[in-house]
Amino acid sequence: MSDAEENPPEETQKGRGTEMKGGGGGEEDPNDLMADNMQQESEEEDTLAGKQSQEEEAAGEETEEQAQEAYEEEEVAGEETEEQAQEAYKEEEAAGEETEEQVEEAYEEEETEEQAQEAYKEEEVAGEETEEQAQEAYEEEEAAGEETEEQTQEAYKEEEVAGEETEEQVEEAYEEEETEEQAQEAYEEEEAAGEETEEQAQAAAEEVEAEEEIMEEQARAAAEEEEAARAQEDMRLERLMFTDSLLAVSAAFPHSLQPKRSRFSGDLSSQFESLDLDQSRSDKSWSSYPEKLPSGEIEETTSQKPEDEREQEQRVQEPRKGEWRKKRRVSYFKHEKKAFQSKAKVRKESLVSTTKEDGLFKKDDSASVYPLSMTWSFGWNSSLPVYYIRGETQRVLLYVCAHTVVIYDVFKNDQRHLQGHPNAISCLCISEDRRWIATADKGPDCLIIIWDSFSGIPVHTIFDSCPKDSGIRAIAITRDAKYLATISDAEVQQICIWKWTLAVEKPACTLDLNKEYGFQNYLTFNPTNNKELVSNSKTQAIYYSWTFNKLVGKFSQSVFHLNLTQLLSATMEGKLVVWDIHRPPPAASSHSGFPHIKPCKLVHLQKEGITVLTTVDSYIVTGDIKGNIKFYDHTLSIVNWYSQFKLSAIRTLSFSKIPPASPTEKSDYPPDCTLKGDSFIVRNFIIGTFDATVYHLTTDGTRLEKLFVEPKDAICAIACHPYQPLIAIGSLCGMIKVWDYNKKKYIFSRVFEKGLGVQSLTYNPEGALLGAGFTEGTVYILDAMSLENGSPQPFKYSRTNVTHISFSHDSQYMATADVSFTVAVYKVVVKNGHRIWEYLARLRSHRKSIQNLLFGVHLDNNEPRLLSLGKDRLLIEYNLLRSYKDHLEVLDIHRTDQGFYPTCMIWYPPLTREQFLLICTSGYKVKLFNSTTKMCRKTLLGPTFGSPIEHIQLLPVRTTSELQKRYLVFMNRDKVGLQILPVDGNPHKTTAIVCHPEGAAGMTLSYDGCYAFTAGGADRSVVQWKINLSALEAAVSLGGEDLTPFYGLVTGGREGKFYRELEDYFYYSQLRSQGIDTMETREVSEHICLSELPFVMRAIGFYPSEEKIEDMFNEVKFGEYVETGKIADKINLPDFLKIYINHRPPFGNTMSGIQHSFDVLGFTNSEGKKVIQRDDFLKLLLTKGEHMTQEEMSDCFATLFGLNPEGWKSEPATFSFKGSEICLEEELPKEITAEIFTTEILGLTISEDSEQDHTVSGV
Repeated sequence: MSDAEENPPEETQKGRGTEMKGGGGGEEDPNDLMADNMQQESEEEDTLAGKQSQEEEAAGEETEEQAQEAYEEEEVAGEETEEQAQEAYKEEEAAGEETEEQVEEAYEEEETEEQAQEAYKEEEVAGEETEEQAQEAYEEEEAAGEETEEQTQEAYKEEEVAGEETEEQVEEAYEEEETEEQAQEAYEEEEAAGEETEEQAQAAAEEVEAEEEIMEEQARAAAEEEEAARAQEDMRLERLMFTDSLLAVSAAFPHSLQPKRSRFSGDLSSQFESLDLDQSRSDKSWSSYPEKLPSGEIEETTSQKPEDEREQEQRVQEPRKGEWRKKRRVSYFKHEKKAFQSKAKVRKESLVSTTKEDGLFKKDDSASVYPLSMTWSFGWNSSLPVYYIRGETQRVLLYVCAHTVVIYDVFKNDQRHLQGHPNAISCLCISEDRRWIATADKGPDCLIIIWDSFSGIPVHTIFDSCPKDSGIRAIAITRDAKYLATISDAEVQQICIWKWTLAVEKPACTLDLNKEYGFQNYLTFNPTNNKELVSNSKTQAIYYSWTFNKLVGKFSQSVFHLNLTQLLSATMEGKLVVWDIHRPPPAASSHSGFPHIKPCKLVHLQKEGITVLTTVDSYIVTGDIKGNIKFYDHTLSIVNWYSQFKLSAIRTLSFSKIPPASPTEKSDYPPDCTLKGDSFIVRNFIIGTFDATVYHLTTDGTRLEKLFVEPKDAICAIACHPYQPLIAIGSLCGMIKVWDYNKKKYIFSRVFEKGLGVQSLTYNPEGALLGAGFTEGTVYILDAMSLENGSPQPFKYSRTNVTHISFSHDSQYMATADVSFTVAVYKVVVKNGHRIWEYLARLRSHRKSIQNLLFGVHLDNNEPRLLSLGKDRLLIEYNLLRSYKDHLEVLDIHRTDQGFYPTCMIWYPPLTREQFLLICTSGYKVKLFNSTTKMCRKTLLGPTFGSPIEHIQLLPVRTTSELQKRYLVFMNRDKVGLQILPVDGNPHKTTAIVCHPEGAAGMTLSYDGCYAFTAGGADRSVVQWKINLSALEAAVSLGGEDLTPFYGLVTGGREGKFYRELEDYFYYSQLRSQGIDTMETREVSEHICLSELPFVMRAIGFYPSEEKIEDMFNEVKFGEYVETGKIADKINLPDFLKIYINHRPPFGNTMSGIQHSFDVLGFTNSEGKKVIQRDDFLKLLLTKGEHMTQEEMSDCFATLFGLNPEGWKSEPATFSFKGSEICLEEELPKEITAEIFTTEILGLTISEDSEQDHTVSGV
């Protein structure tokens, strides 16, 4: 097995395609590669220095023959001459085929490392030649301008006397001690003396560079050939080793299982097949993805390896011939070595490798550059485990909240959030050393992410981890953190083994599980053998077959026995199934048998169902549905138990990674239940229960500490106090919990009787009362500071879920709405000098669910007004002043839209003189209605972040200077976002972030506008978001000003074909309004008549209804009426573009919308298609919606079928009577489908975009 497989992870990749760093098995050691680079650079520097020396000799008229004589004298003295090295280089340049190995041999022949070291020592002892002397000699030569050949010869002779100094050593000595400034002075003096020109120096430098490039290319080519050969050899070794490792894994997954039809089948071990990576064996269920190992891997090793793997690793890591020679071939100077070492150190170090255990909480996350950033998460997903990841000095927990991993420091009351999953996290696991966290989710684009708990960095992300985005059901990691195993959540489950420490995107092997094995939901590795793992469903376990003739109960969890030769499976009946693992001898052939297991014993361990089964040190530990925690030895004899705490069912147990200290006189460990009565010493541990409570048990003294209690059911109700940093959180389990969100401290709570689930919460404007609506129709008015009843008895006037609750501005009225479409009103009355709440009246005013309930203020008398908004598209206002006991009077009713239903509403801030009511629709539109007349004054494009807006609130302001710059906070199905006011359709004014992937249930804002809070419903969490308005403003400025953002919303932009056609239609409309055949002088202006607006809209492909056309007219006519008192009758091109963008369908005309209409209005024919009969189709056009007259319908069909000229009555010069002559029975088919209606009747084309809904457009 290669180092890449056996080394623990350090830092892999953060996303798709990022390579890992470090040294892998079969690859060159990173230090060797670094040395090679240093040697190559040293060779290049040697060559450069040699050239410079030769140029200086040439300048001083020193001949090559004299230098050769010096070399010959060195050769006589027994030293290696430069001539041999020079000849080697000349041969290398001439042949052009010298390999790196030959260069190394040449270096080895000319000088060994020991000889170089001796030369250095002799040079230091002699002390007869220093670089300063050599420099002085050069300076004297340059000053005199006449360096002679004799002086140079004397210098060489002194070198020989001083201790066999070679030319290479002289050059290196010059290079070591000569600074760049001295070299520059030398050049300047040479220029002054006129003996060396700049051109000569440049030519010499170019020659040196050319030679360096040639040598570098030759050395690199040789190194690449050698490295490729070694990599190929290593890949063969790794392939063989991993194939061998799969022989054990084959026992973990039934390869070709065909169990009998009985509930518990016989032993199927004979049917297990060998698993290998041979791609020619296509009949195997396992598949392997060959991958190229990265050039390096992490350098740590593990002791948990079989002996055969260690031997193979040693063979792979043996140094090859020539590697040590490469290290010895060049001598380095000290400062060069240090420089390279420091550079290498910088390259190797990363945040993951340098961050220490407590580094995560030392990071400052206060400065955020995002408009919305998570600061705190309330609640935790109690269906997933909670882990103990730090020691006693740092009590740090790990748990999941929706799609976020939360690392919580109990002592510091601080959280760190690991964000990256697009869906709610479905499973997680952690390595033995608590360093590496693996998380996975379920849903579209599901991910597997491995995190570093020290730094919080996602070191590796696995995309496309399961087929069809089914998600991951269970995940496990080996003790040494090298392998991951996952089980998908699909109908046909798939088990995958991931070598995540490598830069690969595919699993090492996979297996599809037969449905007969049940739905696997738990997975674990053998703690001492990475090749073995076991999974189980509620009825069956996989990795083995079993045979029982009686019911044993539903499996909960499985683990490997302490003796490692057996498996243990716990059941919900309190039993323990013991399995023997049968492994063939190592020397046995693949045909002699494969690892398999057989049940050997059924132990009735306890009466209570076992929910948790794990091991720690020398104990087997169980947790059960009664809240008991029991410890057994390897013989399954009980050693100790904790039952005195009266806990609810145990969900998870996580032991400290620090072993218990030896007992002292001050220790207070309880005695075990053996005859000896020894002290029961075990690690401290975390307990998580099914009622969402987390405890810490200190075993020394048996002290149980409750860390936190969170709601165990969905959270749908949240509300912020109007002037204090308090947030109330209500859960369907009947709990209301109040937090101080600034200090992140729990204040108080109340749990209501069973059956009362909190559905809605609202504070009154004074902050003294908290209104609560419950799932069975009860309404409580509570004291905000104690949660005690504010009224003598709760109100029970509804039998269904109370979804909305609201107070009037003066706290005199309270209104509620339930799922029965009923609005109820309560009023404050004074009795016996006390203000008490009384029921006033209720009314079933809507036909569909009520979307919002809103109090307002009458502009003339400051009296409260009440409005309700329903999914039936009705906006209803009630007359509170004229309502009395059991009678709620309706003031007026208005329809908000023709097709789309409203989702929410708020009072628009007074940014203009006209007062508006803002209503969001399911068509991604924001509509402004006059608060008095209810006329639709503006229709604007709203945020389009995957789903329509469902909740919206106005961000509070802290100072009067902020009143002219307002913001909205909105929430759709799974995101929370910000919108800059005024709303005008500019998409750059909005931003959003995923808050709850499984669906958000509620939203509220802090009183100072600093935070937004979102409730996740089923994910049982509330997330606190910090609002950064400056970041949003900065992002908006990048989108451009004026019409620039709107140009980007049309195809091609400002210079595109669409906008050019729009201009043409706009000016052609002016010609039409002036008369096509007129001979008068044309007047071209920047405006068109308002009556021309619908014709231009239809010409560019937008077909508004008559009601929408009326809304457009009102928007233009009354756009400036409040300010100027004038009604507009024309529109310019920029305003026309804005109206078009804001009114058109946000995603174009889609086939899904047309098909939906046929699904509702049609029936299923004999072919299984939704169709509408021809007679019914014509009747619908005449009687439903904006019904047409017979003449209008006939004329439209005549134009559509080409019997009338294009333009029909919109063109003044054309008129025809063909409409009355058309026979629709002949032109229309008997049965009309959505496709026939679109393509044959309307004449539109259907796009073939497979990734999104088909769009239709004009031909």
